[in-house]
Amino acid sequence: MARGPSASEGSKMTTELATKELEKKYNKLVGTAASNMCAHCGWCMDSCHVYLANHDPEVTPVAKAERIRRVYKKNHDWLSKIFPFWTGAKKLTDEELQKWVELAYRDCTLCERCVVNCPMGVETPQLIAAARSALTSVGKAPEILTQLADMAISREENAEIYRDFFLEQIKEIEKQLQAHLGTTDASIPIDKEGARILYVPLSGAHTILPEAIIFNVARESWTLSMFEASNYGVFLGDTAKAKRIAERIINEAKRLKVKEVVLTECGHAYTTMRWEAPKWFGGPLPFRVRSILEVLDEYVRDGRLKFDPSKNSEPVTYHDSCNLGRKGGLLEEPRRVLRAIAQDFREMTPNRLQSLCCGGGAGLVAIAEWSEARIKAGKPKADQIRQTGAKIVVTSCDNCRHQITELNEHYNLGIKVTSLCELTVQALVLPDGAMASTNSK
Repeated sequence: MARGPSASEGSKMTTELATKELEKKYNKLVGTAASNMCAHCGWCMDSCHVYLANHDPEVTPVAKAERIRRVYKKNHDWLSKIFPFWTGAKKLTDEELQKWVELAYRDCTLCERCVVNCPMGVETPQLIAAARSALTSVGKAPEILTQLADMAISREENAEIYRDFFLEQIKEIEKQLQAHLGTTDASIPIDKEGARILYVPLSGAHTILPEAIIFNVARESWTLSMFEASNYGVFLGDTAKAKRIAERIINEAKRLKVKEVVLTECGHAYTTMRWEAPKWFGGPLPFRVRSILEVLDEYVRDGRLKFDPSKNSEPVTYHDSCNLGRKGGLLEEPRRVLRAIAQDFREMTPNRLQSLCCGGGAGLVAIAEWSEARIKAGKPKADQIRQTGAKIVVTSCDNCRHQITELNEHYNLGIKVTSLCELTVQALVLPDGAMASTNSK
């Protein structure tokens, strides 16, 4: 009878596989972050919401990066190869790998606030993302993230099974759309070839109905995607799965010959399709990729929508999603829309590039066993919201929305959390007469 590997042999195989995965992720950004560029100045400490909430030196960006950096140094730093005891370079052990699980998935949301405040420009999140890839490769990633990624792939593989259920859901949402606009001409088109926009929502009517109202009022040529925008392969650091999930939307857009893909209010979905997918598929995609924030801003600037800001009379503040704002550059678009639809818009301090992460990003909001740590890490954001005196918090990311809703309950903020599209619909002035969209013509 063949003997299976011993515990020590199994541990060695695991660390060797994880180390190989780290090597695959070694590129210019990771290499720079893994080099001796970090001056250990500590400027990144107060940039990290996790440290601000805990004041634990072990969760500072520099401390987290150093644990990963010393493994890279073992193979890539000439001085470390000669004097590893001096530079702290070490081989990856199973014990160390286990410590990386909380470091990479619980204690860092890859928000990149540390990067914009680093005098040396060290890309610490690139190191953390590489650690996530290594953990995923040896089955140590949080199970729920793996399940969610696999479910997205399964939906494409079993598209015909999902299709009938999906169409039934959309019919119900379409009835709500028609009731809101007061006409049976309003529609939610699916599989419309040649539409200008393929709109990609998340699961749930809250990312379909408001946008359908807006598209119909703006008389947009659009069609709804059968797939959701979220991509949990990105959170896992599993490029193969992330690419497969993104490919569903790309193939659908090509088949329908649309001019652009518009992503719902979802931070990581936007950065994935806008910045990562072109790299995965070897060049620019054959259609434009935009966020619904950009489309709303376009409608406001072009006068395609009319508003009554008095319908949103309570003080409103805006939370910059790390992916949409700091990483994606969509900073002024939502603010122009908010100034058009709300009477009392108030900024958080700090905001835009320096906005504090809410604490729920990079998939953390989905991991139930770390909810206590997540809520604690969100306290700096809760304090920031309270200081504005706002009664409504708008955030254009579903993960942020879930997190801030929980922060509201835990810290008694007394706020309502909503999306930009929902608040836009609330201020819409509907034109007189029939509300037929271009899709019904």
